[in-house]
Amino acid sequence: MALPLILASHSRPRRDLLYSAGICPMIRESHVDERAVILDMAKRQNVNPDQIPAQERVAALSRAKAQTVASSFKEVREAARNARGYRQISTPLKDGHGTISAVESMQEAIKSQRAMGTMQEGPLIVGCDSMFTLDGVTYGKPHTEERAKERLRLMSGATGTLWTGHCLIDLASGRELHAVSSAQVTFSELSADDIESYVATGEPLEVAGSFTLEGFGSAFISGIQGDPSGIIGLSVPTLRDMVESLGIRWTQLWNLTRDEKSPSNPDNPVAPKDNVHQPGDGWIECLCGHRHWGLNGASGVLLARRDADTGEVTDVLLQHRALWSAEGGTWGAPGGATSDGESPLEGALRESFEEANIHPNDIEVEGSYLEDHGPWGYTTVFAFEKPGHTVVPKANDDESLEVEWVPLSEVKNRTLISPLQQDWDEFVKRLQEISRRKLNDQL
Repeated sequence: MALPLILASHSRPRRDLLYSAGICPMIRESHVDERAVILDMAKRQNVNPDQIPAQERVAALSRAKAQTVASSFKEVREAARNARGYRQISTPLKDGHGTISAVESMQEAIKSQRAMGTMQEGPLIVGCDSMFTLDGVTYGKPHTEERAKERLRLMSGATGTLWTGHCLIDLASGRELHAVSSAQVTFSELSADDIESYVATGEPLEVAGSFTLEGFGSAFISGIQGDPSGIIGLSVPTLRDMVESLGIRWTQLWNLTRDEKSPSNPDNPVAPKDNVHQPGDGWIECLCGHRHWGLNGASGVLLARRDADTGEVTDVLLQHRALWSAEGGTWGAPGGATSDGESPLEGALRESFEEANIHPNDIEVEGSYLEDHGPWGYTTVFAFEKPGHTVVPKANDDESLEVEWVPLSEVKNRTLISPLQQDWDEFVKRLQEISRRKLNDQL
């Protein structure tokens, strides 16, 4: 299996660059407050933010992105290390639905599974950021049409520099590398009509420097000195050098073949354009007669809230699934396909954050249930809010219509996704049993 590469960005151009280079990365958006990072940097240096050179800014921002995502994986690893309770396994194709065929402790289950948290090298996390300088002035994303037009008028017939910062972290060893690539870009003369038409496409509004090499803007670039991929947002040669500096061969990251489909989401053509194909995405044809999502299986977190005095479960956090998804419009525990190299628990914790804003350090894992179909299985992870912690639900991606705490008494009034509908009564009993055990432990 290829060594997992995690891109700390939702940037489509960056992930397309990696895809073209034979790598389907796992996408983990960092949600870093870029302005706050630069303001803090300026405060520490006792300078005006505009005085910080572009190459220093992109280095700081790429590092902040990679470190934020690395921290989230460390939180997952810590949650797994502290998991309690036991895993129940059912094999419905062999023993009938609802029959428990095996029980083992959560720690036994974790030790028996491949997991990112126990890799000897990797996963590798890469963060990037880009800025453009022209005549000593640094430009990020213009955001507005007027600002984009003003910048394009200045760029007409001129040459500027595109800076791209890279931070690479090997999660296993903790080693961290940094590099900044640069390329000089010369622009053709742009007429007023050229600028008006280009801005009307919307392309220059959310890209560093108000132009792109891989889109409409390519026709207005007359020359490049340096690495073209760095202009797009990630220097592939620079990243390869960084990877190999860790003693890892670049080809260890290849997990695609030349005939693989587009990274947009080949398995679901009705998905939103920016919903990306991640490692492990795909359908499994099962002997039960159904297709199941997740080449490595799938998992999710059923998070419960309990009354601190009685120990009774009061609410569960549920996801209202996007209409384009499987069984769209139903309610279920936030979750999804297990990525290459992940354990089911790691996948559940990652997916539940992406889809419902459940931070691993805010919850306690107290058990799980695996419905094992042989080549495919779904793991439901049972968890509770930590004492003193509050999970505030929020849809962090496009796979949820909404996420909310639902009173236990109202769950059956919702249209549940079929597996949860089938197991709901047993899951409630399990949650109540775990909650009472937690109460007894506190006494």
